[in-house]
Amino acid sequence: MAEKTGSYKDLIVWQQAMDLAVAVYGATKSWPKEELYGLTSQVRRAATSVPANIAEGYGREIRGSYQQFLRIAQGSLKELETQLMIAERIGIAPKATATSLLSSTESVGKLLRLLIRKLSAE
Repeated sequence: MAEKTGSYKDLIVWQQAMDLAVAVYGATKSWPKEELYGLTSQVRRAATSVPANIAEGYGREIRGSYQQFLRIAQGSLKELETQLMIAERIGIAPKATATSLLSSTESVGKLLRLLIRKLSAE
């Protein structure tokens, strides 16, 4: 694996994933209390899993392991997208909020795919 410089904190994909997780926490504060241990908890766990897996993978010494953690982050991102769409459909997430969050997930997803491709090409 090519020598890394800096930190996972320097990765734009990690920074955007962190911003997304913070935005998800903000958006879910207003969700119904009866969803706290249901959809709210699932959405928050999926959102925090994305930057956590990017960071964990970065800390691995083997490129293949790093790529695997990035793929796990992609899976968590797809899980988050699905849960946000469900929340919108059942009426607990306003359309504007869901649209904004989904736009962020799309951006993070593109960056994840680019990083995985870059690592595959090295």
